[in-house]
Amino acid sequence: MFRRQGQLDQPVETFATRAMQYIPRLRRYARALTGDNNAADDLVQDALERALLKQNRWREGTDLRAWLFTVMHNIFINQVRSAAANRLVPMDDVAADAMAETLPPQATDRLEIRDLDAALQALPEEQRAVVLLVGLEQMTYEEAARVLEVPIGTVMSRLSRGRERLRSLLQRAPGSNPLKVVK
Repeated sequence: MFRRQGQLDQPVETFATRAMQYIPRLRRYARALTGDNNAADDLVQDALERALLKQNRWREGTDLRAWLFTVMHNIFINQVRSAAANRLVPMDDVAADAMAETLPPQATDRLEIRDLDAALQALPEEQRAVVLLVGLEQMTYEEAARVLEVPIGTVMSRLSRGRERLRSLLQRAPGSNPLKVVK
């Protein structure tokens, strides 16, 4: 292992070792973006592969986490644009309501999570990305702006609109179609 000059007893941490610590966060964000575990794992793998190939573009002393999220987010955007991302078809509301009435409380918790995931998937991609980075990954507005390569004001407005849309989707009355995307 390489050592820093003048510090022979301290090993230098490799880029790959540093990047590996962010895999759980990358996977969580990718799963929320794609709505599919397999597509998410593929996205993380693609992002890590690209990051390793392009590691010379990352500057020592900058936020590696934000850089990795930027790489992954850009790959995701490219996949969406080329229609390469696969999406799951959500269960219709009538079937979900019927299941909720017959299932034990633990199962209804899973349905609530499913409803939240479906509501997130119904958000426009720009809003969903900001909601996930700030809400799920607990990034600051500045970090999210760097990842998404947009001004901080854009992050704040997308977050506000995304949260309001999520609230609206999750508070719809049973029997209505809360996941219908209105453009």
